[in-house]
Amino acid sequence: MRKARQAVLELAGREVVITNPDKPFFPQAGHTKLHLVRYYAAVAEGALRGIAGRPIVLKRYVDGAAGEPFFQKRAPEQRPEWIETVELRFPSGRTAREIVVRDAAQLLWMVNLGCIDLNPHPVRADDLEHPDELRVDLDPGPGVSWDFVRRVTLLVRDVLDEHGLRGWPKTSGSRGMHVNVRIQRRWSFEQVRRAALALAREVERRAPDLASSKWWKEERHGVFLDYNQNAKDRTVASAWSVRPTQDARVSMPLEWDEVADCDPAAFTLATAPARFAERGDASAGIDSAAGSLDALLELSASQVAAASETRHGRRT
Repeated sequence: MRKARQAVLELAGREVVITNPDKPFFPQAGHTKLHLVRYYAAVAEGALRGIAGRPIVLKRYVDGAAGEPFFQKRAPEQRPEWIETVELRFPSGRTAREIVVRDAAQLLWMVNLGCIDLNPHPVRADDLEHPDELRVDLDPGPGVSWDFVRRVTLLVRDVLDEHGLRGWPKTSGSRGMHVNVRIQRRWSFEQVRRAALALAREVERRAPDLASSKWWKEERHGVFLDYNQNAKDRTVASAWSVRPTQDARVSMPLEWDEVADCDPAAFTLATAPARFAERGDASAGIDSAAGSLDALLELSASQVAAASETRHGRRT
């Protein structure tokens, strides 16, 4: 018998057509496109928490995880009438109408385009100039151990706590960790980036052998806290995203008491749905925890002043 050319799933009161459902997407792990789609259907509540109401850049792996992806900022011209879009304006002056997802049917329609991971902007569609999320991306350098990553992640938690903010950790699905911080929609992208830089510098000050906030690669060591992920137009793979690794790892939300002993290889397309069914979403409370950046921005100002005094002292 010939393989089915398409499958139809019913979600959120709509039928979603999945084309080429048997196409290998993770050949080494044995996962097809339909496996990926069914994964997102199973964890839709968690996945939507990270992307709902946000513009999304489509990162399309039309040949599966082993193929070369391409980024598509503009929504496909041929799309169902129930697919929402919003127009973004970039620093270059150009504009793009991007997808906005709010329900499971829209999510699966996007996955059918070959989107393995989900890449939302840190803003909501109704206010594109004021982020509601500060993103901490912990990126280990070559040869840096996973233990270093976990230790720096816990330092990030401590600094956030001391500045009145709650962080929500998750594995990146690759070699690092992410900590998302829900914030009030009061600050510009530049201010959010400045707050993220202040956080990175404070973590580096506390653990100079483990962490780095230096932008130039030749000056980095240990775990780089990539504050520039908070610049306008940057996106980061969201919670519950499958990543294009051979084992189809998932960017898994964690409780803080799991961070010290977690193994990112334990969370995959095959294992994550059972965790979601048994334990729910560790980041379920994130939307009720929006905090203020005032304390981090005060820290930034003091860091800038101290650096200025140091430079002035050297000149004199």
